[in-house]
Amino acid sequence: MAVAALGAFGYTEVTGDGPGQGSSPSSQSPQGQGGRGDRPGQDGGSGGSGRAGQGGREGRGLSGTCPVTTLPGEADAVIDEILAGAPPRHPGDDGKHFGNYEGALPSEASSYYREYTVDTPGARTRGARRIVVGGGTRTDPDVWYYTGDHYASFCAIPDAEDQ
Repeated sequence: MAVAALGAFGYTEVTGDGPGQGSSPSSQSPQGQGGRGDRPGQDGGSGGSGRAGQGGREGRGLSGTCPVTTLPGEADAVIDEILAGAPPRHPGDDGKHFGNYEGALPSEASSYYREYTVDTPGARTRGARRIVVGGGTRTDPDVWYYTGDHYASFCAIPDAEDQ
């Protein structure tokens, strides 16, 4: 199976039989979208101490990795705010428990995951985009995930902590 889509934030191609069965997204970030790779002195490479995707039983909604440079610029800003311990943009919702009730992410203790809103320009509501982090501390999570479709699917952010 091969699926290609052109969205507001670039071209995405997914190959394989589905999440967790050989699928691997590859994305090309448009120039100037605010990803870490657009900043002087930062290459957006993988590594760092963020252990994206590690944990318990594999989640059913994981579809590979999405380096920060492939995410919307607003996601990059949220990552920076989490790492800096900044007050959440949506205090009633951000930094709160994410239940993983659908089992999209690896199975962990009920208090493991926390969610943060990634604002969508022009949206009247919080929109569908989120960063979900797990474990660690509020400013140094162990795992990082992004969803652009309100929890239907996730990708691991391998380089969220690379500065």
